[in-house]
Amino acid sequence: MPNIPASPSAAAPASLIDSRQAAWRLLTTLGLVVLGNSSMYVVSVVLPAVQAEFGVGRADASLPYTLMMVCLGLGGIWTGRMADRHGLMPVLCVGAVAVCGGFVWAGLSGSIWGFGLAHGLMGLIGASATFAPLMADTALWWNKRRGIAVAICASGNYIAGALWPPIVQHGIELIGWRHTYVLLGLVCGVGMLLLALRMRQRAPMVQMDAASAPAAAVQGAAAGVVPAALSLDRSRPFGLRPLHAQLLLCVAGVACCVAMAMPHGFMECVNGIFEIFPKKNCSNTSTMGYSGVLNVEWIALL
Repeated sequence: MPNIPASPSAAAPASLIDSRQAAWRLLTTLGLVVLGNSSMYVVSVVLPAVQAEFGVGRADASLPYTLMMVCLGLGGIWTGRMADRHGLMPVLCVGAVAVCGGFVWAGLSGSIWGFGLAHGLMGLIGASATFAPLMADTALWWNKRRGIAVAICASGNYIAGALWPPIVQHGIELIGWRHTYVLLGLVCGVGMLLLALRMRQRAPMVQMDAASAPAAAVQGAAAGVVPAALSLDRSRPFGLRPLHAQLLLCVAGVACCVAMAMPHGFMECVNGIFEIFPKKNCSNTSTMGYSGVLNVEWIALL
């Protein structure tokens, strides 16, 4: 009997776990993460130019990055809930509009507050749509190779950090930071929309609670077959209660991101040193240019 493909609005059959379709979906997910998380890294590259144009101090110029990261954390809760309820594609489409609109808004902003609010929008709805929801979705499509699949999905965040800063720095030198931001918004927004269309299918939902597991094991042993669903029991992640597992993941996430934040803080300190103690016989323009190069190199290395 031929296999009838499931409706895009319905959960995919369990037979697609670890399949070629899961691999193509993982590749699409990687592209979405690279595009959606671009704003997390390019804001530090444009910081010297934004500070000079708006005539603000270092603390005020760093406000957009702070707003974006706070909104990213809060938005992840909302986008994850929406993805569970409505599927990934609608959430990704809204996120694509937010990324595009946020970059365009920032590029047209007339003050540091407008620039900051635009980045808050990108974090709250844009980047958050391509972080937690896609990580959770990837875990549901893989069983035997779940660890490496989630790692590939997460690596898109760091590929974005290595890819976009040099491109944005070149754009700033060529056409200015405003035009670069608008162009980047169009590229990332359109790219996300096109890739989101490939994420209609919901993830396989093979569920088994702890009470039904022994009965399934007995039936499988009697038939000489080990039920595949047993390997997909998610009632106790890591052997822990779900709440305990989630709390431990939150602690691990904070500890990981503290380490990631250190190079950004050092980078800001270096930029401040070059502005306070400029090199002898060097103009302000050359100082800011050298500072911008340091930004790009540090972010790419991170």
